[in-house]
Amino acid sequence: MSCDHLKALDLAKAGKWDESHEIVQSYSDHLSCLIHGYLHRVEGDLSNAKYWYNRATEKMPNNTLEDELKRLYQLAQSH
Repeated sequence: MSCDHLKALDLAKAGKWDESHEIVQSYSDHLSCLIHGYLHRVEGDLSNAKYWYNRATEKMPNNTLEDELKRLYQLAQSH
């Protein structure tokens, strides 16, 4: 079973943090970790966000939350 990244992103965009987090939290693939990190940025938990970006082998980006959400959608659509 694979993570429904687009559903997680749609929920995040709709402000449904808990529901989005519930989808990605049990997955460790690259995009799930990025989305997980993004969600913790939204929450304001930057240390946890850094952890999840590290798990995805990326540094936490210095972009806006809006720009990061767009980037994550692009990644999800290319999979």
